[in-house]
Amino acid sequence: MPKFVFVTGGVVSSLGKGIAAASIGALLESRGLKVTIIKMDPYLNVDPGTMSPFQHGEVFVTEDGAETDLDLGHYERFLEARMRKVNNFTTGQIYDSVLRKERRGEYLGKTVQVIPHITNEIQDFILRGARAGSPDEVDVAIVEVGGTVGDIESLPFLEAIRQLSLRQGRGSSCFIHLTLVPFIPSAGELKTKPTQHSVQKLREIGVSPHLLLCRADRPIPEDERDKISLFSNVPPEAVISVADVDSIYRIPRMLWEQAVDQQIFDALALAPRPPANLAVWDDLVDRLEHPKAVVRIAMVGKYVDLTESYKSLTEALVHAALHTRSRVQIDYIDSEELEAHGTEMLAPYQGILVPGGFGKRGVEGKILAIRYAREHRVPYLGICLGLQLAVIEFARHVAGLGQANSTEFFPSCAEPVIALITEWTSSDGSLQSRSQQSDLGGTMRLGAQRCPVGPGTRAHAIYGAEVHERHRHRYEVNNLFKARLAQAGLVISSETPTEALVEMVELPPSVHPWFMAVQFHPEFTSTPRQGHPLFISYVQAALARPVGTSA
Repeated sequence: MPKFVFVTGGVVSSLGKGIAAASIGALLESRGLKVTIIKMDPYLNVDPGTMSPFQHGEVFVTEDGAETDLDLGHYERFLEARMRKVNNFTTGQIYDSVLRKERRGEYLGKTVQVIPHITNEIQDFILRGARAGSPDEVDVAIVEVGGTVGDIESLPFLEAIRQLSLRQGRGSSCFIHLTLVPFIPSAGELKTKPTQHSVQKLREIGVSPHLLLCRADRPIPEDERDKISLFSNVPPEAVISVADVDSIYRIPRMLWEQAVDQQIFDALALAPRPPANLAVWDDLVDRLEHPKAVVRIAMVGKYVDLTESYKSLTEALVHAALHTRSRVQIDYIDSEELEAHGTEMLAPYQGILVPGGFGKRGVEGKILAIRYAREHRVPYLGICLGLQLAVIEFARHVAGLGQANSTEFFPSCAEPVIALITEWTSSDGSLQSRSQQSDLGGTMRLGAQRCPVGPGTRAHAIYGAEVHERHRHRYEVNNLFKARLAQAGLVISSETPTEALVEMVELPPSVHPWFMAVQFHPEFTSTPRQGHPLFISYVQAALARPVGTSA
């Protein structure tokens, strides 16, 4: 059976449990252990797929097509392991599973209760996520408990991990509690009382932490750490100072310097392993500290007030900058501002990027940004919706399809270059009535898919003969308009092998120095260790463009 490291949080949310769990996983991996991470979310939604980005931030998509919490993106960026659907589950999924069992009579007429039925189900989901008993069983499963100690909705999860630790036996579990040590400017000192109360609340539930990760805006002095140790009943060396840093990739070394990995080894009675090798993280930090150039990228979207909505995308750009020895400066531009005030504000940027999104709001502003990038020869990268809008812009202003649009925004548009598959023409070539469409076309294309790449294209130079990326979208480029677009000069460089759905488009080098758009989400597979070839190529093109030029 695998060992478990349970990561809980206290005082306030957004302290960085996901980053902490990922960094711990990276440390354990560096010592030769096989690690996976599971995220338990306490909300009743089945998954975050239908939640507003303003409510939840980014939806991360796994290889097997699950819409999951953005923390799984952190896990994949820090670990060699890949996440799957079983690595993230919610209260909604737990209750749904229990109720389905009850309807099937699996509880033999018993009264179904939170304890033991809900907590048992949570334990089963944890074990499933840890792949217990399967050929790819892991050495250590890190389990992040969403929410904070004291939340009503988190109580079943905390009770479940307490029960699981007893069920697995001594030396099977290590509890790590992430908490806040705030600095009060008026008092001029750090306050340990919130941490003390948080640990007290956790111990009332029956969970005693082995280590405390204490978040603060500065290193925590020894006196405060000793005080926390005394009142929280943990050894002084187990009070870990986690100060604010300028890059999350510094955290593995910060934890290693305080012997976090060895304390976990001791708590789990793990056999000795070689010491941690942090060379990859040290190299990344060195690249961060010594860039040779700065590149300015304009990310034009409509969720710019909450940058967590584009977390994987911004990290992918940072990774590309690391691998080009540069520093990327990302400015988030509200597409509605472009609609209101024009595109002059785009002049200072060396690259323009339009990310994915849903809904009509801000679309015309994004199209203005794409037209600016095309006409002013600014390196352009479109992701998902960024491809669809690039096709619309090209259709309107180059291919002579002046009424081109998407049926997502205008269901009755005359030239639906973007549409649901079920909205395309019938075999006789006549456009079907959209009022007669079924809902099947609204099914989202999710997860990884392999597609061939056309030879002689920029996409082929970047990816080779095949692209394998993850998707999250409903609408597609309408196959009926592909020939017209190609005749006008748009290069369709990759299509799905069966339905011939557009995966990648680009403009030839004779027309534009670097203009590409993809229907998939390459940011989900970018890691700081390897970067991603598409983003690296994009950043290289942006670096080659002098600021303020038109060519």
